Amino acid sequence: MNARDDAAQKERLLRQDDGGIAELTLNRPAQFNALDAGVLDALDRALAAIGDDPSVRVVVLSGAGRAFCPGHDLKEMLANSNEAFVGDLFRRCCNVMLALQRMPQPVIAKVHGIATAAGCQLVAAADLAVASSDARFATSGINFGLFCATPGVPVSRNVARKRAFEMLFTGEFVDAQTAREWGLVNRVVRPGELDAATRALAAAIVAKPADVVALGKRFFYRQLEERIEDAYALGANTITCNMLGADAQEGVRAFIEKRTPRWKA
Repeated sequence: MNARDDAAQKERLLRQDDGGIAELTLNRPAQFNALDAGVLDALDRALAAIGDDPSVRVVVLSGAGRAFCPGHDLKEMLANSNEAFVGDLFRRCCNVMLALQRMPQPVIAKVHGIATAAGCQLVAAADLAVASSDARFATSGINFGLFCATPGVPVSRNVARKRAFEMLFTGEFVDAQTAREWGLVNRVVRPGELDAATRALAAAIVAKPADVVALGKRFFYRQLEERIEDAYALGANTITCNMLGADAQEGVRAFIEKRTPRWKA
């Protein structure tokens, strides 16, 4: 990648770090932040860098302009309607979604405007989501003859089966309150409160010990795919190692001594 290509990718994705929180902003406002190949590459690179950066404790994913993300850039896909390009694009998209889950830091989607198709997928793939009351969500590909197969993976793991089926097969919009009731987002706030509410949620996690947060996130997703007996076995092993580690020893001792824990940096 040459310097010009690298600069173009950075323009598509902005990063701002403050107090252990890294905010990644999709930055194609004229296209409502549609995911083209350049955005996916920029996201992949940024998530890899953040995953190796111990100074970052929480990631916030947001969109510039009037919307969060409408999904893939359909004009780009139509202009490159061949298996090599389209197949590679969707594989890269899946890798980004998996990176959100696999990175040690919790990821919070900060959603305003529309989050449709792969944009809804980003929300579902994030660990947490805070939405403005004006946000709307849909897996709308079926309206254009394109079933939202990859968005369906995290959406069906966030909301109940029949609700996920309804979203995927009707393509209809779901408002923010309904998205919260269905489990797609955690909190819904007034538009003017979105930044503060997201930062408050992020700060609550930053205050916890980083190693325990990373351990907990890794365990959370792994146990979901296990049989119940294996999930409990994994849980027992995880919490045993955790209890014998420095963070739990300090946290429990602080609780008994009625003081604030002093986590390691």
